[in-house]
Amino acid sequence: MSRGVKIGLIIGTILLVAGGGIGAAVAKNKHKAVEVRMDTVAHRDLVAAVTASGKIDAEKTVDITADITGRILQIAVKEGDTVRKGQFLVQIDPVQFQGAVNRGEAQLAANEAAVVQARTNRDQTKRQLDRAVEIRRTAPELIAEEAVEQAQQAYDVAVSTYTANVAQVEQARASLKEARDNLTRTRLFSPISGRVVRLPVHEGEVAVPNTFSKETALLMTIADLSTILAKVQVDETDVVRLHMGDSVDVSIDAYPDTTFLGRVSKISNAAKLTQTTAGAATGTNDRAVDFDVEITLTNPPRDIRPDLSCTARIVTDTRKNVLSVPIIALTVREHEKLPNEVTSPQDTIRAAKKFRKKETEGVFVVRDGIATFRPVKIGIAGDEYFEVVSGIREGETIVGGTYQAIRDLKDGDRVKKAPEPKKGETKAS
Repeated sequence: MSRGVKIGLIIGTILLVAGGGIGAAVAKNKHKAVEVRMDTVAHRDLVAAVTASGKIDAEKTVDITADITGRILQIAVKEGDTVRKGQFLVQIDPVQFQGAVNRGEAQLAANEAAVVQARTNRDQTKRQLDRAVEIRRTAPELIAEEAVEQAQQAYDVAVSTYTANVAQVEQARASLKEARDNLTRTRLFSPISGRVVRLPVHEGEVAVPNTFSKETALLMTIADLSTILAKVQVDETDVVRLHMGDSVDVSIDAYPDTTFLGRVSKISNAAKLTQTTAGAATGTNDRAVDFDVEITLTNPPRDIRPDLSCTARIVTDTRKNVLSVPIIALTVREHEKLPNEVTSPQDTIRAAKKFRKKETEGVFVVRDGIATFRPVKIGIAGDEYFEVVSGIREGETIVGGTYQAIRDLKDGDRVKKAPEPKKGETKAS
């Protein structure tokens, strides 16, 4: 045997041994049990809820604005004051409006005098016309036809003048009423009882109507705090689960250790579109679709204020003593229906043609150290558990974590229970 052949045999033997070792290691790792967190299927009480954020507001809020332009002479309240309906609030300089009233009164008096004069002139021309007509009837040779026509014309003019003066009186009365109305608008009174929650102006500033800008025209805001609302925005995927009267737990940032109870009192039918942060960053038209929901607080704190930030937990459904599994345990896998899983004639027909794989929700059931994927039908979702309608039985052991282990787990993999975390450590999700 040559030296080259001997070297070749030695190298081949080494490679064969090395390959066998690698193969044994791969086979060992393949059958190595995966450490998982295990849980037991059990009955629990579940509460399905929707969480949304928003702000506190009063049920009735009124913005006080001026209907005229004028300098503010007096503000009779301060921000935070409690006011009654009809209470005096603001005085706007009335000088020019009082002058307009005086001019209107004088103009009305002049027009009324003109009406008296026009009536007298009309009556006089009527008498002259009557005499002319009577003379023409009894002694036509004593009066010319032209004189009768002139009398008739003078009477017609007098009637028209009287009618015009009467219309001018009505016009003067309307102008005077408008001037008096503008004068009354220089004094503003509270339309509701409540609290002054905003007062952005000061004495000496000029009040303007809200024709162009409501923000510029705003003098103060009064809120009726007898009924307090939490106004939140709910995502389109959750709003369909809400109902009028649903129970709500409201947390207000200003009261960190207290939760306030409430009820859903209004669900908007129109969506509010808001551009998402990702859409703004990329310049796309991605928008979040939210719906405004109002919650009436049953017992709000007495010193509460509008615009406080809040978070609402709206209870949409409850289940008592139902079969449940941890939310993290539910996963999705491609599942092929087996013949013994066919449950209807339609399923039989479809299965006879071809077994099709589709993504199915389910859990991994552990038996004798083997994890088997089993489809389940779920109901409501609580904070930590899903309701299970069908697919598993109470007492069965399932894989309940971690997320990474469930994501990588395959049907038929060997599993073993992971050691419990030491005291002070938290479970990995």
